[in-house]
Amino acid sequence: MANKTHQFTYELHENESSLSPADQALLQAAREHTAAAYAPYSAFKVAAVAQTSSGHIVKGSNQENASYPVGICAERVLLSALSTLHPTEAVATMAISYHNLHGNSGKPASPCGMCRQALVEYEQRFNQPMRLILSGQQGEVMVIASAKDILPFGFTAEDMK
Repeated sequence: MANKTHQFTYELHENESSLSPADQALLQAAREHTAAAYAPYSAFKVAAVAQTSSGHIVKGSNQENASYPVGICAERVLLSALSTLHPTEAVATMAISYHNLHGNSGKPASPCGMCRQALVEYEQRFNQPMRLILSGQQGEVMVIASAKDILPFGFTAEDMK
């Protein structure tokens, strides 16, 4: 038996003021785009905004449904839009923010497991890391160098060979 350790490093900013102007703008766009979310059941509005490798900006927001499995998270809405609008472009950076209408929106929230899997697949599709910027409406900001960092031991195409 061998004990092994998996760890990754990420940036933790007290707030957005120490981010680059481009990252600040992307995060601000995500924070604002939470208003476009359709979340009448959870009141937890999420938005994801990506900048592609060629500079295009694409937005997505969560879309709930009375039949819960039909709803879709902001990150996967965004990836679907990217695949349609800019199918040959990798994501350089994605900012994800939320607005909890019934509680606190002041700390970073990480994508759900299904979205983590989708983000890693998209990243692998283009063989380019996807930076993630995570934050609520205010407060701390996490910057993660690659989506694969938040899904250790993820299922990939390599597992199907």
